[in-house]
Amino acid sequence: GFNRQFTMATCDSVWGIPGIKAGVVTGDVAWAILEFAKAKQFAIPAFNVTSSSVIVAVLEAAKKINSPIIIQFSHGGSQFMAGKGLDNAGQAASILGSVAGAHFVRAIAPSYGVPVILHSDHCAKKLLPWFDGMLEADEAYFKEHGEPLFSSHMLDLSEEPDDENIAICKKYLERMKAINQILEMEIGITGGVEDGVDNSGVSKDKLYSSPQDVYKVHEALSPISEKFTIAAAFGNVHGVYKPGNVKLRPELLVDYQKFAAEKTGKAMPLFLVFHGGSGSEMHEIEAAVEAGVVKMNVDTDTQWAYWEGVLKFYKAKEGYLQGQIGNPEGEDKPNKSYYDPRKWLREAEGTMVARVAEQCKMLRNTDKCAK
Repeated sequence: GFNRQFTMATCDSVWGIPGIKAGVVTGDVAWAILEFAKAKQFAIPAFNVTSSSVIVAVLEAAKKINSPIIIQFSHGGSQFMAGKGLDNAGQAASILGSVAGAHFVRAIAPSYGVPVILHSDHCAKKLLPWFDGMLEADEAYFKEHGEPLFSSHMLDLSEEPDDENIAICKKYLERMKAINQILEMEIGITGGVEDGVDNSGVSKDKLYSSPQDVYKVHEALSPISEKFTIAAAFGNVHGVYKPGNVKLRPELLVDYQKFAAEKTGKAMPLFLVFHGGSGSEMHEIEAAVEAGVVKMNVDTDTQWAYWEGVLKFYKAKEGYLQGQIGNPEGEDKPNKSYYDPRKWLREAEGTMVARVAEQCKMLRNTDKCAK
């Protein structure tokens, strides 16, 4: 360990963190980035990826805004990464896809010049075999390289009773501690639908965690390891909504921190995560960041941005995309240069890069890698 307080107080760039490098970072270095974010009051957005093209869009944006980024694989995104033609019995395709995706990110990320935290998204109880498969890959990677394959994983057992949720998290954190890995957990429920889990009919009180609920997590996990983050429910909903339609209460985050501070004697002891943030208003995002949110998940908005590039391209070049031969310039003119996937997927990447960069600006995550 190094004197983190000294580092955080005197350091204006993530390059001041001992052991930091471009590419995937894990363990103490990854954790120090989250500590740095909390100390400097910014948050790092986490983007769900589903293909090499989407990964490239996220990395390109991170390079552009010169700041660290979080890349995350969901259960369904992992399966898609391996190919929907594979059987996912026993979560085999999801395990394969997340591991293959992680290796791909590790291979190309250093060239983009920024630190990357590699994460897996929501894992409900019924999907634990996927989590176990990733952990086995992490442990094997650790044996060979002295660090896990992924920087962190999320367990989402918020549908289970709180005591069971916390007990399972404890068990996994014990195992993850051995490879110096970060655990993200969820207490209280994020509404809406994500990755086949439908919480749209959930009762209102489950959508808002109490300070006691949140502290119970801290109390149970902190004796094991400091490396855990909490996605507490403050009215978050997955999917996209008109601004104002979701009753987010970021002031609850302040209450969680105050309660935990009174109990521990440490100022703002919690590392919080913001889920279901699509369509959030700027003042809500700023309030969340100031209350110790260090990570915010983004998926719905970047899915739209990726599609929008294709949509605009099609509308602009419609006459060139109706057949292999024949366009407005002549009925024998070839259209290969328009329907080549590299052409229209690059358009998708372009609009997604812009949306990723915009999200980073919203979270004050810009120029954190200034030399």
